[in-house]
Amino acid sequence: MFDTLSNKQITDVISGNVVGRLGCHADDKTYVVPISYAYDGDYIYARTFEGMKISMMRKNPNVCLQVDNMKSMSDWESVILWGTFEEITGEEERTKGLKILQSRILPNISSETVKFTPEWPFPTNDFNRIDGIVFRIHIKEITGRCEK
Repeated sequence: MFDTLSNKQITDVISGNVVGRLGCHADDKTYVVPISYAYDGDYIYARTFEGMKISMMRKNPNVCLQVDNMKSMSDWESVILWGTFEEITGEEERTKGLKILQSRILPNISSETVKFTPEWPFPTNDFNRIDGIVFRIHIKEITGRCEK
């Protein structure tokens, strides 16, 4: 049976995951790519490097993010949020974003994109050592659906 997720269920799906699919669009091209993220209750935070998604989001900051819990083809939850890309360049806000990303619970086996420093998984206090672009998504709308 299909149903709509409650606000709490939506929050649980977003908070309980660290990977979502980011959708962006610019220059007549739509791009969907998995990203590692953290959610603080207001924003989605992420860290990346120069490339297609950053170029596209700078041109058109309107984005969406999909996050799923998939147990089976008949037992799943899916959340889609729409929002605005905000590149974080100020040192104080960038450090805040990196702290949020650093504090999320990650799987034991992680990719290079979530390892901020060579000492990972040990946290760093020197956020200036962490390279890359930190951005956040200002959430404007969220929907959630499920099948049980």
